[in-house]
Amino acid sequence: MLGSLREKLARTRNAFRKVGDLFRSGKRRDEILDELEEALIQADVGVAATEKVVGALKAKTAKTEDEAGLERALKDELVALLSPADGKAAAADGPAVILMVGVNGGGKTTSAAKLAARFKHEGRRVVLAAADTFRAAAQEQLALWGKKLGIPVVRGSYGADPASVVFDAARSFKAQQGDILLVDTAGRIHTNTNLMNELEKVRRVVVRELPGAGIESLLVLDATVGQNAVVQAREFLKFSGLTGIFLTKVDGTAKGGAAIAVAAEMGLPIRFLGVGEGEDDIADFSAREFVEALLS
Repeated sequence: MLGSLREKLARTRNAFRKVGDLFRSGKRRDEILDELEEALIQADVGVAATEKVVGALKAKTAKTEDEAGLERALKDELVALLSPADGKAAAADGPAVILMVGVNGGGKTTSAAKLAARFKHEGRRVVLAAADTFRAAAQEQLALWGKKLGIPVVRGSYGADPASVVFDAARSFKAQQGDILLVDTAGRIHTNTNLMNELEKVRRVVVRELPGAGIESLLVLDATVGQNAVVQAREFLKFSGLTGIFLTKVDGTAKGGAAIAVAAEMGLPIRFLGVGEGEDDIADFSAREFVEALLS
């Protein structure tokens, strides 16, 4: 997995090359730490997360001049930022509902399909709900994925109430004795306030119709937008049900360092990485493997 992740993160690894080079530069500790701040910001880690990391390193390595020791300490700090306390994923036990939320174009529909393919491969009974009723293309795309994967898709008419689609999907899910219900939600409804209200409405329907199911709400973020992902994350924090992050398109960007900024700001676990366009291009997120892939 680590070797594959290094390959997938090739562009982001290049962005972190200056960070790694510092620990082989022969410079003194203070010089390394002074230059590390700029190197991390250039790698798209963000100012706030960088200041947190460098501040912790200065405090914890006051007596360390060994470059290898400093590098290990940096890796540990990055892993800590990427590993907020979190419980077991709802989908670990069934039945479970996973709401895919995020802005349009971030990869929600494709990510839902990847999860559906994985769960089906594990022998789970999956139902897909096309609740992004304000984009006909999203509904069509999910229907095509469902046909390809042999997974039922519940959809409504264009412009229909998303919560009504989720209601129908929940009824179908119960009738089929499903294990995982994956819901592709809308990414924009007139204003952000209306969008958050709509997401809360969808979640209330799930709680009412499937009272015994675990619920995950995964914020789907496009890694290629870099620090703009942090801005998106702030908006979606207004939706109180978020339980984790699905970071997409990490194979095609030099801005994967933004994952550290997002995790530091939101305090949410990154659950999955999207590393390509195919149904199998998905990886469980491991903070340690992610950091090692960037800095080894």
